[in-house]
Amino acid sequence: MRLLIVGSLEGHITTAGKIAMARGATVAHVSDVDSALTALRSGQGAELLMIDVKLNVAELILALKAERISVPVVACGIGSDANAAVRAIKAGAKEYIPLPPNADLIAAVLEAVAAEANTIIHTDPAMARVLKLADQIAPSEAGVLITGESGTGKEVLARYVHRKSRRANQKFISVNCAAIPENLLESELFGHERGAFTGAVARRVGKFEEANGGTLLLDEISEMDPRLQAKLLRAIQEREIDRLGSSQPIKIDIRLIATSNRHLDEEVRAGRFRQDLYYRLNVVSIALPALRDRPQDVPLLAEFFAKRYAEFNGVAYRPLSPEAVDKLRRHGWSGNVRELENAMHRAVLVGVGNTLGPEAIMLTPVRAEDGARTGETSGERAANIAGLVGRTVAEVEKELILDTLSHCLGNRTHAANILGISIRTLRNKLKLYADAGASIPMPGDGDRAAL
Repeated sequence: MRLLIVGSLEGHITTAGKIAMARGATVAHVSDVDSALTALRSGQGAELLMIDVKLNVAELILALKAERISVPVVACGIGSDANAAVRAIKAGAKEYIPLPPNADLIAAVLEAVAAEANTIIHTDPAMARVLKLADQIAPSEAGVLITGESGTGKEVLARYVHRKSRRANQKFISVNCAAIPENLLESELFGHERGAFTGAVARRVGKFEEANGGTLLLDEISEMDPRLQAKLLRAIQEREIDRLGSSQPIKIDIRLIATSNRHLDEEVRAGRFRQDLYYRLNVVSIALPALRDRPQDVPLLAEFFAKRYAEFNGVAYRPLSPEAVDKLRRHGWSGNVRELENAMHRAVLVGVGNTLGPEAIMLTPVRAEDGARTGETSGERAANIAGLVGRTVAEVEKELILDTLSHCLGNRTHAANILGISIRTLRNKLKLYADAGASIPMPGDGDRAAL
């Protein structure tokens, strides 16, 4: 865990830093927002920012978004100033920590950030075989290609491989190739010099440089433009990169892990992915099973998420009833672990009573091809289809998209993965619906308002 402290924290920097380091974090400190941005641009990197609430929290968060630097921000201030906490949260801070710092509270925040990315919950033999293979290849320097459907936990497995590797004490840097526009991904990977293009206000170190000595994950690499694939291949082969706007090559030392929710051999045959790059990436291949193919893990994961989101939302933990577990077992989980996580978050919020019953488990509509797998009868499928007759495809699509987004508590990325569409397509659809007067669920919304 890399922690960057921004500001004086009212004189409590030393205490906060010692607490964080005692919990295994690497701690750095800068005095203000500009210095924080300079540190992040230079490749110093951080997995969590703690900022003095007296500084301009909104300015920092807006700058991070503008420069596509993804890192959670926690604001800190003297005592329990409710107004300061509200301002910080509204600005986009994930949490507010009162000062003087409480060891348990800081530990909980650090553990929450780490757990989000590192937890692998399993008991099913199918997942045990995957982890056995990961354990075998982790100590090597070989590149790894992790494949599997959206929501199966490919990035979590990549982090697992890194933690088991000889580079475990070095950086793990992740880039989502599907979430960054094509014209910006090159700069994100290789960095740029000031003035290299419109908007390049300062030199920016790319992810290859930032990951130097550690591991670089290229998430959903199949979404990368073929032109950029050629530059990536050269970087892997030559172990050097060129920043945009610079003619000076930079040597790099990284272990590369790539993930894809598509079959890259089919992408190669279709001409959408370079064959030579595919062979470079596919030194070792690990295929993650879909959740429906690891059924013993469903109840275990459901309980894990129920406990996590009960604590997250400050409500009492309630176990799942046998009827709820049965309902979860029979579902097809086309969105995999991510869909199950969202279902349990929603169940924690809407459930009543001492247990979470089946009425609290609100599931995404099942695709027709999943019907037999989930136990849906032919009569039920016919009734569901009959309910669609007389409606346009656009109407059905709109309802499905909005219901799925509501089910995901407004999380666009999760909804897009469940729907099987790109985040860009989802955003375009939502803009059309909003322009037509529809109420669009925002992140954190529990229910969708009537259209």
